[in-house]
Amino acid sequence: MTARFFSSRAPRSILVVCTRRIGDVLLTTPLVRSLKARWPDTPVDMLVFRGTQGVLENNPDVRRVIVVAQRARLRERLADAARIWRRYDLACAATSSDRPRFYSWFAGKRRVGLVDPDRVTLLNRFILNGIALSHHETVHTVESSLEVARVLGIEPIGDVVAPGIGEDPARRAALDARFEASPAVSPGQPLAVVHPAPMFEYKRWRIDGWSELIRWLRAQGFAVALTGGPAASEREYARQIVSASGEPVLNLVGELTLGESAEVFRRAKIYIGPDTSATHIAAATGTPTVALFGPTHTTRWAPWPKGWKAGTALWPLVGSGRRGNVYLVQGEAPCVPCHKEGCERHLESRSECLVTLPASRVIAAAAQMLGLAAPRPDVAIVDTSALGRRARA
Repeated sequence: MTARFFSSRAPRSILVVCTRRIGDVLLTTPLVRSLKARWPDTPVDMLVFRGTQGVLENNPDVRRVIVVAQRARLRERLADAARIWRRYDLACAATSSDRPRFYSWFAGKRRVGLVDPDRVTLLNRFILNGIALSHHETVHTVESSLEVARVLGIEPIGDVVAPGIGEDPARRAALDARFEASPAVSPGQPLAVVHPAPMFEYKRWRIDGWSELIRWLRAQGFAVALTGGPAASEREYARQIVSASGEPVLNLVGELTLGESAEVFRRAKIYIGPDTSATHIAAATGTPTVALFGPTHTTRWAPWPKGWKAGTALWPLVGSGRRGNVYLVQGEAPCVPCHKEGCERHLESRSECLVTLPASRVIAAAAQMLGLAAPRPDVAIVDTSALGRRARA
């Protein structure tokens, strides 16, 4: 269904609704950019779940972020809806589920939204003036959200906009001070960022793999910074990795906002991380990015490279390789990708395809992105500091 109902004039205000996780919100920013490119003088607001708004920090295309609770009683949900009642000329449901369509109906005088092909019901036809079909099994999440732009008759722009800290001198000075005060970073030393912990266990690699990677990066002359979220489990995981590596590492896990993390990624020569929102952010900054994927649907969820053109084929379902500034390293097994939550089918289960992923494959991908020679398979990357301690003893 085509909804070209703003052909003669621009909408006075637009709301884009994305009530899902951090990565979903980030991957909706190309839709916002497409709307701003078509109507540069129209303010665009976003409505998101509380806890995901940080990924929009200093986004130049977003005027205001409206935050709602993910779990709320009906009274609170209706109060949220009343606050936005018909405040916008256009509301866009950027993900295919009932909640964004609910908020779009309350907010917009006109509504366009994503709908699964088997959910084009009379109710959704009533809620939405324009329906964009979500072919989420076969296209990337960015392409899914950009269907809304296509239905509006707008040229889709595939620019994922990473967060940042802007030009605030105090925040930039504070970030500089973290590096200057660390004995793990020498002046002028190139930086590599390792982000080891995803939100869920089934997306994790393993401690000895990360520690071997760190030792290789250090041997190439890089300072290594670890980034991650504030959860106690992520902090502990990072502590174990630093200890196992035996190398000096700047551990920033739990210390940065998403905007600050993005600024650290921009400073790096390379970023290596798992299937998590930080990896999508790193890819969006343009930094060479190595992404470790196991059971996740790569065609839909692998990182979108910076500058990748909308409507251009991106990731196949099976196989590793490079696209733009992103190198995807996929675990190997006949079941990959299974699209399940680990081998035991729950968030805290392990994924054998990731647990058995050799460090040599990750290092080889990093070496290719850096233009370096990968170590031969028969050459071990040892903990040199531990050898030194044994020699002194």
